[in-house]
Amino acid sequence: MEINDELILKLEKLSHLRLDTDERQQMKIDLEAMLNMVGKLNELDTDGVEPLRFISDAVNVLGEDEVSNQLSNEVALSNAPSQQEGFILVPPMMNNK
Repeated sequence: MEINDELILKLEKLSHLRLDTDERQQMKIDLEAMLNMVGKLNELDTDGVEPLRFISDAVNVLGEDEVSNQLSNEVALSNAPSQQEGFILVPPMMNNK
């Protein structure tokens, strides 16, 4: 894959970034370095090497679900800045204008 100005501009647009000329040049250098590093993997002899599907042989290491150290509703809400009917009130996330 060739890392050229067209590709950098496309990536800039897709990622909603605004890069200056120096940043674009550095991005080009960094991407070329990454691709070269990944390309080195093609030089490895992987014949007879099984694909790694899991990092560990452990299976289902989760414990049983147990209820413990429950807080009462009053204690859980005691530090809430505002509450109503047992729920924490938060400011609206979107403005409907």
